[in-house]
This record gives sequence, C-alpha cells and structure tokens, in this order.
Amino acid sequence: MSADLPFFRYHPDPLASGSIRASTETCACCKANRGWIYTATFYTAQDVRGRFCPWCIADGSAAERFAGDFTDSYGLDGVSENVLHEVTRRTPGFHAWQDPHWLVHCQDAAAFVGEVGYAELAAHPEALDQLRNDMRLDGWHDESRLEHFLTSLGQEATAMLFRCTGCGAHLAYTDAS
Repeated sequence: MSADLPFFRYHPDPLASGSIRASTETCACCKANRGWIYTATFYTAQDVRGRFCPWCIADGSAAERFAGDFTDSYGLDGVSENVLHEVTRRTPGFHAWQDPHWLVHCQDAAAFVGEVGYAELAAHPEALDQLRNDMRLDGWHDESRLEHFLTSLGQEATAMLFRCTGCGAHLAYTDAS
C-alpha cells in the first residue's frame, strides 16, 4: 500500500463510503499502481480505459486530462466557482441509485458523510426534519405514508447524509432504486 490518502474536504472519508478502495489496479491517468482506486462515477465524453487513483483526483489531473467531472453540479447553486470546481473536478463522487448530487449549506458545499438508513439518520434530527420538510414540498402530504417511507430507509431506499462545513449541521436527501 502507498502513502496516506489525500484529504478531500467535501468527501472526508471516501473509504467508508466505498468510493475509494484498496486495489492493485493501475491509474488511467498517471499509469501508477498506488494501492488505491476510485470506484464511483466519472462523467466524460471521452473513452476512459480504467479508473483513477485518489491523487489524480485530488490534484485535478484526472478531470483535466479526460475533460470530465466526478459529480454533477446539480444542487451546487450559490457556491463560488472555486468550490464548484473542487467538488466536481477534485473530489471523489459517491455511489447512488439515481444521479448523485451534492447538498449546500451556509453558502458552501456540504461534506458527504455517507449513505445511511433510518437509524443512522435519526441520530441527526436536524437532517431528518430537513428531509421531512423537503419531501412535503415535493408532494408527500400523507404523514403516515411519509413516516413509513422514512422509517423504511435502508431497505428499498436510502438517504445520503451530508454535514455543513461551516456550522456542522447535518442534511440529507433520499435515493431510491
């Protein structure tokens, strides 16, 4: 295995999320085997043969060389161009059933914590309340149906949990197959 992984401000534990794993694969960008490989999405029109090491993600060389993004800019409204660039081009994305997107709080991108079920989400009541409110705005008006869906998270649907890099508040959105 190689040296310590680079730190990603907006995805501080990509090993826990499964976005980076130990591997003997060679990086498609630097052509080195550094002991770790990225396993989630990369959006590009180019034909990329292989995956990237965390260092080529962190320094931006993979996104630049292959003219791509690790996550869509959807949801990143109101952040600076620098933050937008860091999240989309220099931060590992994450696995999701639907197109993954990033959440924003305190005018900054939030840090991705991971995919969680109801028990983990309930440990962050502010995220659970925010999710309830968002779902009501999306048309979930039947409270018993809403609560049943939320308490079933972790089965056929899940929640993506984030933490504000400014105030520390947790927020989430749901993802379903």
